[in-house]
Amino acid sequence: MTEESNEERKVNLDLLDEVKEEARIKVEALTRKVEYKYNSKLRPRQVADLVMRKANPYQLENKVSLKWIGPFHVTDALGNGAYRLETLEGGAIPRTWNATNLKFYFS
Repeated sequence: MTEESNEERKVNLDLLDEVKEEARIKVEALTRKVEYKYNSKLRPRQVADLVMRKANPYQLENKVSLKWIGPFHVTDALGNGAYRLETLEGGAIPRTWNATNLKFYFS
């Protein structure tokens, strides 16, 4: 009985490596699929685009205040969704803004 148990354990240990490798391959495939789907819908901002930026909580006076401030010009695309902005009059905004906090402005 113990010899059979030991043999079963050895077989299970051999199968364990295969199961781990199969799971890793599935995770990699799913990661690539999600990345492709995200990147296909992403529309990066270009320099000189007009955008609105999300208002910070301290800028909101009450519940019905506008949630978006702007428009602003995109002056620099820094990569990974980070952008520098300036006002329409040419005044620079002091920090960078992530694309999740920006939306296109259509006049």
